[in-house]
Amino acid sequence: MNGWGFDQIDVDTLKEIANIGSGTAAGSLAKLLNDKITMTVPRVDTPEFKNLPDILNGADKIVASILVRLSGDIKGMMMYVMDEHSACTLTNKLLNKRNRSLYDFGEMELSVITEIGNILTSSYLMSLSSLLRFKISKSVPALSIDMAGAVLSVPAIEFGKVGDTVLLIKSILNSKKYNMFGFFILIPDFGEE
Repeated sequence: MNGWGFDQIDVDTLKEIANIGSGTAAGSLAKLLNDKITMTVPRVDTPEFKNLPDILNGADKIVASILVRLSGDIKGMMMYVMDEHSACTLTNKLLNKRNRSLYDFGEMELSVITEIGNILTSSYLMSLSSLLRFKISKSVPALSIDMAGAVLSVPAIEFGKVGDTVLLIKSILNSKKYNMFGFFILIPDFGEE
């Protein structure tokens, strides 16, 4: 939807979207992991795109990123970015493995982390679509394991078509044994159709 911007949505609405998406995502992950999972949203913000590497703890931080392209009433991209420790914790729990690095991941781990990202992004997009009454379609998720600066280069390449501001939702997945951190980043495209 051309001309749509985060400044047109009340901050409380953005927080509500984040909280509903978190609840749905936590429920889906709890079933997948066969564990009690809760997800909290300590921060919902609309920073400038150029500040994202610092928010993700530095451009050289190794991350797992799942990117989906959006079409419909909102066009652009959504990314879910997890730090290395969180991605390894999730896949190790699911596959009963002991990987300590994302670069140790084989096909099975890559498939699992992609599916987890798909579940999480779908949960947030359903909440966004439901609360704002928008029709949103998403592409097949694409996984990237690299430094934060490198994974952000994909939307940066298209930055001429997107606005300066993004929607950033920091989330914490909690269980009795572990905490995992991730960031949802919605990057709208304001280019002409």
